[in-house]
Amino acid sequence: MEIKRVALVMADISGYTRFMKIHTMSLLHAEAIITELLEAVLDHAEFPLTLSKLEGDAAFMYATLEDDSQASAAAATRDILRQVTAFFEAFHAKERALIACDTCRCEGCNHIAELKLKAFLHVGEVAFKKIRQFEELAGEDVILIHRLLKNTVPAKEYILLTERFYELSGGFGEGPLEARTEEAEGLGPVAVRVHYPAEDTTPLPPRPAPAPPSPDNPELMALANRMNDYAVKRALGRVEQPRFSHLPNVKLGPASLLSYFVVGIGNNLMEAIHYRLQRKARGSRPMLS
Repeated sequence: MEIKRVALVMADISGYTRFMKIHTMSLLHAEAIITELLEAVLDHAEFPLTLSKLEGDAAFMYATLEDDSQASAAAATRDILRQVTAFFEAFHAKERALIACDTCRCEGCNHIAELKLKAFLHVGEVAFKKIRQFEELAGEDVILIHRLLKNTVPAKEYILLTERFYELSGGFGEGPLEARTEEAEGLGPVAVRVHYPAEDTTPLPPRPAPAPPSPDNPELMALANRMNDYAVKRALGRVEQPRFSHLPNVKLGPASLLSYFVVGIGNNLMEAIHYRLQRKARGSRPMLS
């Protein structure tokens, strides 16, 4: 076991609620959508950030601050802030792309626009434990950043920095951040700073009129194929059952796969009928003089 000084980062996706009407298709699509969004975020994580592990709808990352130089450590934390800012841009770009693909009208796909990203940043001492080929991070500072996910910040999207991270990095260079004190269960009060990213003003694409899936849209087809592939692997146990904190923890089997495709075929058929009826209704309207 080795003790190192590190910067810790948690990127957490929330917005789905356990009170959504969840059936097999909605659940599998919601899981696949969160996975797509997490991958978009992680695609923008680069050195010195390293992924420790995925924790359901969150990604836990760290960066080792090995250099004894305070200036070097400060530069590393500022670079982490730059990367975290890029996480939000990537998240919203992928969110818009998922909505534009309009894969289906299940609850999971209908609520994509409600998904939000939060980031938590801390600096502390961490124990690195080697378990076979895996490296596990442990210690009070690891517990602290996880406990801070439950807080009283009155916003759905923000970046929360502990005072320790804020002092080392200097923040975002846009003036002081909102100072707060949060209670970390079992660890007491924690001084934090909160940054609210500028609201993404790019309008989310409107949902298209119901229409049969078109093979002429390669992005839509690629997304649909990834979702179907995920559904098959998840139902057959080839994907480890995820532990999403905002979705029901449901064990699936081959019967779930049958339900998934039956519902999917039914939904596509209804969308096609709706689309053709709309076209027929528009065609039968008298022209205005």
